[in-house]
Amino acid sequence: MNDITMNDLMGLLPYASIIAVVITVLLVMIAITINRSHFITGTITVVGLNVGLFTLLGQITGIIGSGSSLPQIEQLFVIDNFAKFNMVIIFICALACCTLSYAYLAKFKDNKEELYLLILLSTVGALLMVSAQHMASFFVSLELMSIPIYGLLSYTYLRNRSLESGLKYLVLSATASATLLMGMAFVYAQVGSLGFKSISLVLVSMFESPLLILGTALMLFGITFKLSVAPFHTWTPDVYEGAPAPIATFLASVSKVAMMAVAIRFLLDTKLLALPSVQMLIMVMATLSILAGNLLAIRQTNLKRLLGYSSIAHMGYVLIVIVSIGAAADSISSMYMAAYAFTSIGAFGVVTLMSSPYRLSGEADELIHYQGLFWRRPVLTGVLTIMMLSLAGIPLTAGFITKLFAILAAVQGTQWFLAAMIIIGSAIGLFYYLRVMLTLFKRPKEFLEFDVSGQWGVRMGGLMVIGVTAAIIFFGILPSNLIEWARWARIW
Repeated sequence: MNDITMNDLMGLLPYASIIAVVITVLLVMIAITINRSHFITGTITVVGLNVGLFTLLGQITGIIGSGSSLPQIEQLFVIDNFAKFNMVIIFICALACCTLSYAYLAKFKDNKEELYLLILLSTVGALLMVSAQHMASFFVSLELMSIPIYGLLSYTYLRNRSLESGLKYLVLSATASATLLMGMAFVYAQVGSLGFKSISLVLVSMFESPLLILGTALMLFGITFKLSVAPFHTWTPDVYEGAPAPIATFLASVSKVAMMAVAIRFLLDTKLLALPSVQMLIMVMATLSILAGNLLAIRQTNLKRLLGYSSIAHMGYVLIVIVSIGAAADSISSMYMAAYAFTSIGAFGVVTLMSSPYRLSGEADELIHYQGLFWRRPVLTGVLTIMMLSLAGIPLTAGFITKLFAILAAVQGTQWFLAAMIIIGSAIGLFYYLRVMLTLFKRPKEFLEFDVSGQWGVRMGGLMVIGVTAAIIFFGILPSNLIEWARWARIW
């Protein structure tokens, strides 16, 4: 009996980092029940996420054993190198969002503690998503990640825009989830299996089945909605604008990384990417995303909306990688999403620092709020400038390396039109990224509506933003480590 119990526990070892976050959720709930304390709740959350992160790093380095796992085709989840790489990114992004949230909510007039509970629950869903290899686990994990986000977006409910943001995402996301579920039903009706790998085993005999194509298309529509891919992108700028800045950071980093990871695993494990109709559908959506995201961003005067449209274009670039090189896309796509997530944290982190503490009047999200920022906050200006350069794909930043690999992937797959779309999209994007940078160096305004604290650089939020900036520069100058880690992050 003892041997059986020990074997069961060893079987759970690969999921130790996820279990650590679940335990943290319970501890936060208990802490809130006993005594409401913003400091205690925030500390427990950060400590729990760090325990999960270092447990995962211990498994990757071999310090902590990997444990045993069930046969791969039958189990709902798999913790392979691809999942571990994306889980590390999710942990780092969740920690950054919690750090930014602490200072942001310092003067919030209502309960602050539940925000950390919602972030933790959504993080658990994201961690499970990147390891899901079954449609049931995929959908349950997706809803576990998405439902807390509804509350997070509306958390600063005293602002009408925050409530509007949460309501829009709730209605549209629920519609996308229903579409995804209908697609799963059609695929199951044709294939008779819900496991990703099981679908690939019977796909050859059903090649180009109308019901299979319809189900796959509906699933892709649901997935691409969550990724802000055109033509399912219209919610993105409105939700980003109304969301509290730390939650917009969470949506642009944790949510995007998790959704892209499960999309890649779904397409590669099921072999559905081999269908010409699926390839054409992804190519069309990628092209529309690049054009719509970049062209609509040109006219934006709101920094959060601009970053929202920018995310649409960047998701298009990743889709090009997936459709161009197929089975080899897991590494490059993971590397691209990691660089994009860190860059988003840096950009939205600046908005959060400028907006802290919480104000009923709104946030520092208009470009005019950053006019002449260089003349009073040169370091913070440097942070935002580097983030814009990285998003634009300028050399000596991580964004340049990942965009270069995206172009090389399109060339390798002989997708010359898609390679040209990346170049054209980057050229258009350079215009509005440079406009943001020029605003930072203009003559400063006489009246400052928003400004960061004079000691921002020695506080946790400021240190985190500076650390992310250093990582963007480091991987831009010396990309070998990032490339090596990406090569390691393969789907078994």
